[in-house]
Amino acid sequence: MRVHARAVVAGAAALLVSAAVAVSPTLVPAAAAAAGCLVNYQVNQWTGGFTAAVRVTAGDAAVNGWTVGWTYGGDQRVTNAWNATVTQSGAAITARNASWNGSLPAGGSTEFGVQGTYSASSAAPTGFTLNGAPCNGATPPTSAPPTTAPPTTAPPTTAPPTTAPPTTAPPTTAPPTTGPPPTGCGSAAFCDGFESQAGGAPSGAWSVSYPDCQGSGSATVDTSVARSGTKSIRVNGATGYCNHVFVGTTTGVSGLGTVRFGRFWVRHTTALPGQHVTFLAMRDANDGNRDLRMGGQNGALQWNRASDDATLPEQSPAGVALSVPLATNRWTCVEFTVDGAQGRLRTWVDGAEVAGLVADGTPTQDIDRQWLSRANWRPSLTDLRLGWESYGEGADTLWFDDVAMSTSRVGC
Repeated sequence: MRVHARAVVAGAAALLVSAAVAVSPTLVPAAAAAAGCLVNYQVNQWTGGFTAAVRVTAGDAAVNGWTVGWTYGGDQRVTNAWNATVTQSGAAITARNASWNGSLPAGGSTEFGVQGTYSASSAAPTGFTLNGAPCNGATPPTSAPPTTAPPTTAPPTTAPPTTAPPTTAPPTTAPPTTGPPPTGCGSAAFCDGFESQAGGAPSGAWSVSYPDCQGSGSATVDTSVARSGTKSIRVNGATGYCNHVFVGTTTGVSGLGTVRFGRFWVRHTTALPGQHVTFLAMRDANDGNRDLRMGGQNGALQWNRASDDATLPEQSPAGVALSVPLATNRWTCVEFTVDGAQGRLRTWVDGAEVAGLVADGTPTQDIDRQWLSRANWRPSLTDLRLGWESYGEGADTLWFDDVAMSTSRVGC
């Protein structure tokens, strides 16, 4: 394994906007029913690319169907989105709810994400709105008060109806609509949320290994942090070559055939570093039992082939911009499929396919040209290991939960 010395650019910036405006929704036009709304836009950025987690919080009244808008201050272009339908016109962005997250109770929240690129400027966005009404404490349009003043002469008729909204609030307390229905295990050949683990050391279908040499890295069953249920696997990933540690299994893997799908949830505390790290490895019997690895480099997710150090995407600025960073301090759903017969790969993060993490058989500059330079790569994967390898820099604490392997996509 080689230490990667290339560090194109890895950066992160965070923009947090939040405030409130106290305006009674019964005294303003319908478009301003989002009074008191908040839009929190948090960006992870690197040279030429970015992702952003956007959290929208309803204001004083429930929202049944939402449209969030903002205006970019630079030349950002949105190329992908998840948990919302996002369109762009010039610098103006419009995001509309998905079918399952459109209803929010008063003060309720949901989150969606965007991925994009920029060239000259990534200046912060402004002008956040919810259903046409300004958010984050912005002053409503001056045209609104004149139209609300005359109608207030009929408030007796508007006041009683304000006793009706409470009847709309309880229905929206079906907001498990803040996330898609859980897919669970589906038809997975192997699915484990670690609930059957009895002690502090992984056991049963799982075993701990320390490739190459054993250092200070460790893996334990954790009962304090879990994505579902009460247990997860915690990995304390130390920096340096000797600190490799993995929790692995062969259960349910060998019978999957040449096309397999994987799904796992991961939560980690530190942004991916500039140098190469690995948190998932699968032994390839057709490649001298060397590993097919998923991890990070230059601050973004990547695949890496241990036998020749090929990466997907290529570690050029344009290639890195087509991948995504791994979010910190929250659970992220990662899915992948490996087609051993065709020598192809696909990858999804939180349900959205990542353009830079696809090897489709046709060499594409900045994406899979290097990966496909080896003719007839046809992986035969024999295990699944989750953990941490650092080759030069990068310490992290990670949790894994709800791991599944199947012959078809399981979903998040």
